[in-house]
Amino acid sequence: MSITTSLPGFRDFYPRELAARSHIFAAWREAARRFGFEEYDGPPLEPLELYTDKSGDEIVRQLYNFEDKGGRAVTLRPEMTPTLARMAGARAGELRKPIRWFSIPQLYRYERTQRGRLREHFQWNVDVVGEEGVAADAEILAVALQSFQLLGLSAQDVVARVSDRRLLEALLLHAGVPADRLMAAYAAIDKLSREEERVIRDRLAKEAGLGAAAIDQIFRIFAHPDFESLTAAYRDVPGVAEELARLGEYFGILGALGFGAWVTFDPRIVRGLAYYTGIVFEVFDRKGELRAVCGGGRYDQLLEQVSGVSLPALGFGMGDVVLRELLADRELLPSGEPAGDYYLVAVGEPERRVVREMATRLRRAGWSAIYSLRAAGVKAQFKDANARGVRRVVVVGPDEVASGQVAVRDMASGAEERVRIESLGEATATAQRR
Repeated sequence: MSITTSLPGFRDFYPRELAARSHIFAAWREAARRFGFEEYDGPPLEPLELYTDKSGDEIVRQLYNFEDKGGRAVTLRPEMTPTLARMAGARAGELRKPIRWFSIPQLYRYERTQRGRLREHFQWNVDVVGEEGVAADAEILAVALQSFQLLGLSAQDVVARVSDRRLLEALLLHAGVPADRLMAAYAAIDKLSREEERVIRDRLAKEAGLGAAAIDQIFRIFAHPDFESLTAAYRDVPGVAEELARLGEYFGILGALGFGAWVTFDPRIVRGLAYYTGIVFEVFDRKGELRAVCGGGRYDQLLEQVSGVSLPALGFGMGDVVLRELLADRELLPSGEPAGDYYLVAVGEPERRVVREMATRLRRAGWSAIYSLRAAGVKAQFKDANARGVRRVVVVGPDEVASGQVAVRDMASGAEERVRIESLGEATATAQRR
């Protein structure tokens, strides 16, 4: 039996697809650079225990886990945050705080495939470790939004929906939810935007064990249309006021950073992972056609759980699959294969040696240069150059070799100029492209 396709939920990256991926990665790295984050990476295979105790039941059910030849229980990494917590904790004493790191790992989850969801994806992870102030929370979301700007998106295209686990906890306790049932209540609330009210009420009753009065109080919380309305209703409730004040400061900082129009308050945002402890957010397309493009928040207890080192931390993950769908919908992906700089056309066999010498000179100067690897007619070589999207074509024939000059044709405009062979590519590619 011959294998002709990749596994379900896994991708092949042909040059066109890889160009789109590289375009996204470049924006991610540039946004991280502008905010002063350093790149790191970790192993794709981790101890199973790192996730079974820390990430929550949903991810555990999706693991690609097995026993290796040494008898160890291991798994392909389904997310990066536990790896980050393990690494930062291992060298916590020698790393300058706050730690500002990012990575672009490939992650694996055995999920039902659909639009925007595969069984592998690349994810941009950005984290701050060792800072408990709300300014760090705002900075984390700002770097995510900066990447959208670099990719050509605006506040009319995407919106960050923000909530706070601490605020939600205070509100739920006020509504009569016992502390030991908060996690079950969070799990039900996390489905508010995807399931009908009667289904959520049933979940709160059966899975969280709540009575009708507490459930009614919960739905009153989510009836408030915005942060201002919720603040007016609960600012005098003990334990709630300080959480409202912190979130208000957070929105103020984002406004000062230029991202106020990109952000809205949405208490339904809970985040499914068990380790979140504070402000959380998810970024969606404004049209509501796709899954969340990005999500993250504060996880102040995870480092201690993983490594025994107590440090506050926060971060986000942004996957390439949904983001690529969004960019394609907005026609913001690069079209076609990346263009080369020069295609050298040899008129006849005697000129092929000169073409190779010219290609060597151009490549050493930093340009890309290609030519036909076999003898071909001039028309066929021009056709090949055009199909490959090169910027310039240089024709080398007997007259050009004799005169020491070649015609360089700009393929976009059709304009030609005469250039001496020895000066072709004289300046470096970097200097010429500035």
